[in-house]
Amino acid sequence: MNHETPLSPLPLRHLAGVQCRVLTAHQLREYGVLPAETAERCRPGGPWRQILPGVYLLHPGPATSEERLHAVLCYALHRGPSVPRQGGGRPDAPAAMITGLAALALHGFTSAPPLLALDRIEVLVARTRRLRSAGFAQIVRAQEMPVSQEVTGVPTAPVPRALADAVARLTDAISVRRLLTEAVRGGHCEAAALVRELSRARLLTRPYVGEAVDALMAEGRALAEQRLYAMVHHHGLPDPCWNVDLRLPGGPHLGGVDAYWPEHAVALEIDTRAVRPEDDPLHPLHAPCDRKREHLERLGITVVHCLPRTLRDAPGQAAAVVRTALMAAADREPSAYVVVLPR
Repeated sequence: MNHETPLSPLPLRHLAGVQCRVLTAHQLREYGVLPAETAERCRPGGPWRQILPGVYLLHPGPATSEERLHAVLCYALHRGPSVPRQGGGRPDAPAAMITGLAALALHGFTSAPPLLALDRIEVLVARTRRLRSAGFAQIVRAQEMPVSQEVTGVPTAPVPRALADAVARLTDAISVRRLLTEAVRGGHCEAAALVRELSRARLLTRPYVGEAVDALMAEGRALAEQRLYAMVHHHGLPDPCWNVDLRLPGGPHLGGVDAYWPEHAVALEIDTRAVRPEDDPLHPLHAPCDRKREHLERLGITVVHCLPRTLRDAPGQAAAVVRTALMAAADREPSAYVVVLPR
């Protein structure tokens, strides 16, 4: 008995009602269409055509952008043997997702080419998949698959990962700069998150990437500071001393902070580090930050760390944390006297 033949083939007219006009060879067999019949319908001048290995377009015209995306995902999901999930992978991670320039177009980047203008659509799969690029499907491998985002129903890589995959294949410095700038200015992601992903992909050594990132980090900090000012005033917090250095009288420099309330001994720092303790606790950049915080807290100064994304997405939450710290000052032992200097 031929196990490839469906037990109850469906007539071809059933395919006219299929909403998605892209199907795999396996799906066609489930409709009762045998390989010989599929090949016949894909002959020159026929009603169907094969647009990727094992993936068929059920009309003779050009594929729409949606059909091309669906075809790439079908190819990535159904080609090659399935591979068991390796240790360390996220159980909720999909087997494939759109990445690179196509993903950025889905995320709404105006500096990314439209989907139909792309010669290739990048699709992210686990590094263990035995799968090769074919046609307009460009395979990109991930050591660990990120959690995808559904954009118009399409599993799509998050912006930082999609940007890293796009930048890895771009050689035009102007295009790279435009994409990175739009990511931060357009609020698609934080500069620090972008730098982390570019660092993982080892792209920061490219001169035009490094220069663009340096400018974005400075711009991202300035934007976060503006949001901090707005948060303090909008939520009725007392005005702090802005951007100051703290010193012990006649003693050593304690470090700079973005805001300081001397009457309450509360300091606030915007955490724009590209690498954070949860990413790599042994990273050398952590030691000075941690030492400063520990030193200030030993002196009785409460240090509030605030992420740029919190100021952007949940300023009320950030304001509540600061207000709680200010109110708790009355219950604490008096802090050491420190000198506040402009920085």
